[in-house]
Amino acid sequence: MEKRYIQDRASLLADVAEMYYLEQKNQAEIAKAVGVTRSMISRMLTEARENGIVEIRIQRPLQSDPELEAALKEHFGLKDAFVVVTNHRSGERLKRTLGSAGAQALKRYLAPQKTLGLAWGTSISTTVDAFETSEPMPMKVVQLVGAMGAHNMEYDGHDLVARITEKLGGEAFYLNAPYLCQNAEMAKSLLETKSIRETINVGKKTDVALLGVGTTAPEYSSFYLAGYVTRRELDDLRKAGGVGDVCGLHFDINGQPACNDFCERLVSIRRPDLLSIPVRLGVAGGEGKAEAILGALRSKYINVLVIDSVTTRKLIDLAKSK
Repeated sequence: MEKRYIQDRASLLADVAEMYYLEQKNQAEIAKAVGVTRSMISRMLTEARENGIVEIRIQRPLQSDPELEAALKEHFGLKDAFVVVTNHRSGERLKRTLGSAGAQALKRYLAPQKTLGLAWGTSISTTVDAFETSEPMPMKVVQLVGAMGAHNMEYDGHDLVARITEKLGGEAFYLNAPYLCQNAEMAKSLLETKSIRETINVGKKTDVALLGVGTTAPEYSSFYLAGYVTRRELDDLRKAGGVGDVCGLHFDINGQPACNDFCERLVSIRRPDLLSIPVRLGVAGGEGKAEAILGALRSKYINVLVIDSVTTRKLIDLAKSK
């Protein structure tokens, strides 16, 4: 009986939402048709949104800055650059804007039968959320970095691969292992197991990689703030000169590896294999990540960049001084 009530309620909420959003009826008209008060219709529309019956998506127009894009390509030798004009220096709005731009850029490089590799992180998550395709695009989608754990599944590589594979209608290859092991021996052992080795081999044949840029700055580090690495581990990376990472591969401000034994504990794509991927699309922004993005560009881990205008200006000034 309770299940039937829930179904009937959901159906009623859908009817109300269709009348309001699709048929353009006002709340008074809907109230009369349904036989309830206008205030109840208002509450039902709110309930429909909260229950996911109604999804509101705002398609914000994106404005690029060709002058900054040309400067980035010339200075760093990039294959391409997409600079989104925005006044946001950080926060959720900036992440969503970068995600929309990242999705548009990604579509330019995807084609049937290609292989797409994904790392993990908030910028990749917002890019996957914004990504849409009008028809199935059969291709392989591979996880490039091991699982981060249960802290936030939305940003984890496994979940991201599943979400975009469903949109593409492709075939998923998962890396069923932790991102960071207790020691190098454990990581080596995992990398030698058959299922993980198969996924790693698919990753080596990736045509397009969708990447984020991490930072070792404690106040901005997703690794540290989510509890994936300890403050001591973060401090050790910083002492080694590490300013940021791509796929867990840390580098200094000049783009040189700065991992010490940290990289040996990773279940992730290795440096030569990452650099062999033809299109390495990085989506990153926020003033707090300027040093990390500079290191990532100098390391050549990223050769196509999606970034915001505010961070780009800081990045170019930083590149001239360091």
